[in-house]
Amino acid sequence: QKSFKRLVEVGRVVLITHGADAGKIATIVDIVDHNRAIIDGPTTGVSRQVIAYKNTVLTDIVVKRLPRTIGSKALAKFLEKEQVVEAWQKTAWAKKLDARKRRSNLSDFDRFKLMRLKKQQRNVVDRQVALLRKERA
Repeated sequence: QKSFKRLVEVGRVVLITHGADAGKIATIVDIVDHNRAIIDGPTTGVSRQVIAYKNTVLTDIVVKRLPRTIGSKALAKFLEKEQVVEAWQKTAWAKKLDARKRRSNLSDFDRFKLMRLKKQQRNVVDRQVALLRKERA
């Protein structure tokens, strides 16, 4: 039984956590040493670069049979064929990051409207629960 589920390997999709490309995904195309890898994200706007592992997070998505040091154009074809970006957007992780980003862009009035809508929803649910409890009793 393996203790690690996500291993650093060529073809592993990573989420960049620090730097100019923070929040974008890229693919490991080569491993430099035990601290760094070469990543490339031609479909997400990440240029080919050497990045430290501490500035990335490994995802569960792996592009199988990806050759080492593959060029950007060929990598883009691989990613399109495997539908990596779509697979990432379907994950709960990506949805949570998107929701967090949308929430941070709300204005004060938008937050107020959201609070009012949640309050209305809560009142409707509470009324229905009270009716069900009354019927059971």
